[in-house]
Amino acid sequence: MASERPGYVRRFSVTERAIHWIHASAFFVLLGSGLVLYLPSLSEAVSRRPLVKAVHIDTAIAWAIALALVVGLGDRKGLRRTLRELDLFDADDRLWLRRIPRPQGRFNAGQKLNAALTASFAVLFAVSGFFLWLGERNHSYQWASTILLHDGLMYVSVALVLGHLYLALIYPATRHSLRGITEGSVRRDWAWRHHRKWVEGDAEE
Repeated sequence: MASERPGYVRRFSVTERAIHWIHASAFFVLLGSGLVLYLPSLSEAVSRRPLVKAVHIDTAIAWAIALALVVGLGDRKGLRRTLRELDLFDADDRLWLRRIPRPQGRFNAGQKLNAALTASFAVLFAVSGFFLWLGERNHSYQWASTILLHDGLMYVSVALVLGHLYLALIYPATRHSLRGITEGSVRRDWAWRHHRKWVEGDAEE
């Protein structure tokens, strides 16, 4: 965990930040185009449904390709380390979820759950979206449950993103975390307060 300058510690690598912003950018384009396709009032206002549908599908394909390229060409060793950190739930994480203050690692328990949900939703969005596209070309693949799944994921995802934006942009205690995903580093004092096990563990290495 290298410091960019005194008082700051590196929290996210370029590869991690690229994955985050590719995923975030694609999500908002997919959400906007999806709402136009989903809501009759927006569909009528835009009045270019075929173009919007093409943007929706092409964005999904570009998102998958871009993520694959970043993973393939980026810091794979670092990503594997990050996945291990996200996958590990210890006693401190379980207590933190019960609102019992405990020192956290580079990711707190809430961030680990959010990462797991985000990854799961991405897979489910991709699979259900593929079958929706396929169902338009082969009616034997048209299932009502696919539409319900795709739409349900959209509602839950919007709620999660609104919570994520609130913590990153508004809530004073966590607002500084935005610097980590934009510039890569955060203040050491903030990291120690919110992710003490990560800071102390690095100091011991």
